[in-house]
Amino acid sequence: MHIAEGVLAGPVLLTGAAGTAAGCVIGLKKIDYHNTPRVAVMSSTFFVASLIHIPLGPISIHLLLNGLIGIILGWASFPALLVALFLQALIFQFGGITTLGINTLNMALPAVLMYYLFAKPVRNPHKNIAVFAGFFAGFLAVLIASLLVALALVFTGKPFLSVAKFIVAAHIPVMIIEGIITAFVVGFLRRVKPEILGGFVR
Repeated sequence: MHIAEGVLAGPVLLTGAAGTAAGCVIGLKKIDYHNTPRVAVMSSTFFVASLIHIPLGPISIHLLLNGLIGIILGWASFPALLVALFLQALIFQFGGITTLGINTLNMALPAVLMYYLFAKPVRNPHKNIAVFAGFFAGFLAVLIASLLVALALVFTGKPFLSVAKFIVAAHIPVMIIEGIITAFVVGFLRRVKPEILGGFVR
């Protein structure tokens, strides 16, 4: 879901940059020394998962895992995703440097929302509740991210309206797949390392 260079209007790019800067400031304050490896692992997970992508006009479809990242990292999702997206833009030319702010905001903001909605449910003593919460975290994170990408295109100009609608529709299969993957990972982590699902926000 990387937005390419030269697509978005200046005000949209500036809004994305400002939002990402604010999110990173908050996120960096939430990270302490002991949690740094967790942030690095989740950043690497996003980097690898989103490398395999299908180009669709100005954007691309790929796994995000931002729902999973969100329930694990909370606000630290911002710096984690920023680093991953920066390296992808630098090494593979996915997205771009000028769109780094808006691309990060589109991925990280839903991640933080999933933390507030589902971080507690995934730690529920009842496994089924936790797994369902994991599914909805994965599903909704992609849905919100696709809507944010669509909004960025719509605010750039009316000619992008049809593309924006297509983006949301094209990501429906990704939403389902991400929901299943996140549910599976939540169930697995509950068995082998439940403390990982704690997050950072207090």
